[in-house]
Amino acid sequence: MPPTKPAAPKKEEPPAAAAPASAEAAAPAKKAEKGKKPKKHKEEKGVKAMYKVEGDKLSRARPTCERCGPGYFMADHHSRYTCGHCGFTRYKQK
Repeated sequence: MPPTKPAAPKKEEPPAAAAPASAEAAAPAKKAEKGKKPKKHKEEKGVKAMYKVEGDKLSRARPTCERCGPGYFMADHHSRYTCGHCGFTRYKQK
């Protein structure tokens, strides 16, 4: 059998009084990282984006779906209108 090394003596741990009293003191202070910007939260549009109020008249800002009928507005994309309910797509004229 090969010779074995003797076990290294264990180091004593510091007394518990030296440890920080609260978890807040134990956590390192956060530094602002360079190049990172805070996240911007998008504001929800809701129903107010679907209609335009002009004087006493109310008009719809987006078209309604041809398959689903009134009450189902179509999403306004760059080159098309799309219904989120049935998936119907109508392409915009160039």
